[in-house]
Amino acid sequence: MRKVYNIKDERTNCFGNFLADKRATRNLALAGLDKEKRASAAKGVVGLTGVMTIYNLMNSGNVAVTKTEGVFSVIEHETDLSLSSPLEAVQQYFMKAQGMRKRQLLANLNNQGIILQNGAMQWIAGSITISADIKGFGDLVGKTFRGKVTGESAVNPLYRGTGTIFCEPTYKHLVLRHIQEGAGLVIKDGLFLACTDTLAITLVAAKSLANLAGQGLFNLAIRGNGVVALECPIPEEEIIRVDISEGEEIRVDGPFALMWEEGLSFTVERSSRTLLGSAASGEGLVNVFRGRGSVWLATASAGVKPTVLG
Repeated sequence: MRKVYNIKDERTNCFGNFLADKRATRNLALAGLDKEKRASAAKGVVGLTGVMTIYNLMNSGNVAVTKTEGVFSVIEHETDLSLSSPLEAVQQYFMKAQGMRKRQLLANLNNQGIILQNGAMQWIAGSITISADIKGFGDLVGKTFRGKVTGESAVNPLYRGTGTIFCEPTYKHLVLRHIQEGAGLVIKDGLFLACTDTLAITLVAAKSLANLAGQGLFNLAIRGNGVVALECPIPEEEIIRVDISEGEEIRVDGPFALMWEEGLSFTVERSSRTLLGSAASGEGLVNVFRGRGSVWLATASAGVKPTVLG
């Protein structure tokens, strides 16, 4: 018979019970979380005013916390057990062998707020209100225009209160980035998932016809001090970071630039000084970054399909 433990979260002064499970304890330990975060993750709920017990989640033995940054945590389901046919079982076998697993973003709030991509919320535990992140008519017009040109949601909901928010599962890779004041981050269209409400999301335009070079004409810039969660097509281990200095430049073909520091100059130029040279190279237009800062690049697996022989 397994023991039932009672864990107290000193930060929020709330209690929760969970069934001890050796495999869950091992997974949490491997995640490298401190004592307070392990207690919060084991409960699955932070900041509730009463007693709320969640079973068969963090103590199921099939879930592990892989990363934590600020209010956000990422959990990963080791195996997708929701199978209904032998064909799905075969697919799941090879997906697991390739490290393709369901992942979910969690936000543990203690009288805090986050901005979430529209439609990304799965369920909420706790006392959390939902409102539109609009500060007036002018803000609504601006965000509607931003949604049209970037393909992102025009208005994303603002969640504020005390409790835990669970996002819908995804097979994409979740990346957490801490942004500091004065060091904004520009991200490629479609990457944004969530951020703390201490950050501001604005629109920036390239200094040329960027859409002809595989990059959006407009991109999202995130400024302030907080944490942003991104949905990436490749794992974080495959993202290449390039630091450039004044007088240097990096040229990127196609939409392989995932994000870059806002202080960099981003233009779209011919790959060669002449039209004939650009045509001969086969590249045409390329994205050019200049200045001092970092650019994060995707590997070929993000945009190139494997060649099937035979």
